[in-house]
Amino acid sequence: MNHNTSQVEEFIIVGFPGLQNQESRAVFSGIFLVAYLLILLGNLLIILIFAMDESLHTPMYMLICSLAFLDVILSSVVIPKMLVVVMFDSKAITFVACFIQLLFYHGLIAAESFLLSLMAYDRYIAICHPLHYPTIMTNSRVFKQIVCCWAGGLCGPIIPIVLALRLPFCGPNKVLHCFCDHVSVVRLTCADITINSYVALTISLSTLFIPLTYILFSYIRIIRSVFKIASSEGRLKAFSTCGTHLLVISVFFLIAAGVYISYRVPGTSADMRIMAAVLQNVIPPLMNPIIYCLRTKEIRDSFVKRIQRTQIMPK
Repeated sequence: MNHNTSQVEEFIIVGFPGLQNQESRAVFSGIFLVAYLLILLGNLLIILIFAMDESLHTPMYMLICSLAFLDVILSSVVIPKMLVVVMFDSKAITFVACFIQLLFYHGLIAAESFLLSLMAYDRYIAICHPLHYPTIMTNSRVFKQIVCCWAGGLCGPIIPIVLALRLPFCGPNKVLHCFCDHVSVVRLTCADITINSYVALTISLSTLFIPLTYILFSYIRIIRSVFKIASSEGRLKAFSTCGTHLLVISVFFLIAAGVYISYRVPGTSADMRIMAAVLQNVIPPLMNPIIYCLRTKEIRDSFVKRIQRTQIMPK
């Protein structure tokens, strides 16, 4: 059944069922508002540094900049609406807006997974085939690969969404979540959702575990190559470069695993499941700029130079 025969024209975002008193909601809102502003500040700062410093216009920093841009959009898809729900008790969202949010939420999570695997490929070529790196990883080629990651990620949820739009939403309209996600929305239909659930689960796991498998394979090859480097200084530099990426990967996939487990463990409260999904949209975008700024010398140096040029910091 299509949307025209559906009786539901809007959904009600319930938010956190256990977060009802005004004081708790104010504290929660304050924490996540600050977190969101820090996400915007940190990631936009990385994008600005990349745009202003031509020496950073290389494949590795193109990938970091793309990740920062993706994190800004992903957090902006979810957090502002969540804050409006919690702070102002404005819980209504139209049918169309809900499915648009659903598309971008799941699509951008998949795109980030693909992008992290592309970053692993970049490190693999740089360390295992350094002589071929300049010809294999050109800026134009990496840009096309980044576009493919975004397009592939956003195409991933299309089949589950099309299947969901064919379902009759003829009664309940309260989404037990802080935003529209596939599981919470399809549970409101008046039809059997077995096929929908299996299709969505298959695509979701594929977009996470196929890139993760490739990343693990790449890093096994990288570690083997690093141990063949004769000088200890060379090994340390290689591990330092890869360590930053591994830290970012660990944050993303560990939280994604936590979200998956929270939906599969019997007895997990709705508040715990919702919080796990919210943290998936907050912690990686918040941590990535910190990790890259602290561990990447070129970004730190470029940032300091920009500050010195504006005379905020004495030379």
